[in-house]
Amino acid sequence: MGWWQITADTLARSRFVLSPLAETFASLRLLHTARASHPGERAWLDARLPAYRRRLADDPVTALLVRAGLGPEWIADFLTPVPRPGEPFEREVARVRDACPRAARGHLATALRGPLPAALDRDDLPERAARLLTYVWEEAVRPDWPRRRRILEADVLARTARVGEGGWAAALDTLGPGTRWLGGNRLQVNLHEYPPRAIPGAELVFVPVTPQRIGWVAWQGTRRHALVYACSGALADGGARTVPVALRALLGAGRADVLVLLGSPMSTSQLVAVTGQGLGSVGRHLRVLREAGLVTRRRAGRSVLYARTAAGEVLVEAGHGGVAPRG
Repeated sequence: MGWWQITADTLARSRFVLSPLAETFASLRLLHTARASHPGERAWLDARLPAYRRRLADDPVTALLVRAGLGPEWIADFLTPVPRPGEPFEREVARVRDACPRAARGHLATALRGPLPAALDRDDLPERAARLLTYVWEEAVRPDWPRRRRILEADVLARTARVGEGGWAAALDTLGPGTRWLGGNRLQVNLHEYPPRAIPGAELVFVPVTPQRIGWVAWQGTRRHALVYACSGALADGGARTVPVALRALLGAGRADVLVLLGSPMSTSQLVAVTGQGLGSVGRHLRVLREAGLVTRRRAGRSVLYARTAAGEVLVEAGHGGVAPRG
């Protein structure tokens, strides 16, 4: 397994950061593998794969660059600069474009775990990578970025609340497969057998992305490190849940949707992000559900989280004799 040796001060100064480039790169990886984790990803792929594949077919050098950079165990480092808080996509992708060509070729050889193909022995690889990432951003991510951003912000809010409740160990253990707090100032970052990496005093950021089963680590020298993880599946998949038909008839579609989602504690902003309902509507639904004894709320740090009560659980389970898709 791969793990990092960090100090308590480094962990205490850690933060969650949103990154348009990380979201774009994760989407590029999803296009590359074409393997969907849920119906929402399948629909997204079906709509965008044909154009993406045509683009690579027309540019075989960039196609080879993608295959090399997304290696079996390692990603070419120049493709994934460490995100900085509040940085727009244009500034992030400029750091890919400005990568040293010689270093980029070395990163690709490392990702390939072998010699670089002759077709990639050239100096325009960073520019080609930046152009492809910009294409994915403009065509496949940016049109949906406001919704994605709300989902990512909701994930950060939930994990920040978990830090307040159980400390960083509780939050890190739920970031995804291969990531957990080992104790003794050791953070396991993946399941690969890589040598430990000591990062005392470094800046450490945690970066959520919406594509599922996708994550990576990145660093800039010894000063800045990032762990990119797939955000909560309940948030990322807006289309896989079902709401019982009988529950919709009893409560109304919007209110039933909220009750079904509250199988796990969620904040108002998370519910707004996932359901697409307005803040006022979600607030009214929560008030009615609480007055009916179906939902309870509790404070977690600066956040208020809602969850189903035992009565709410019984009602949802009883309704599952017939289900209808959300939406």
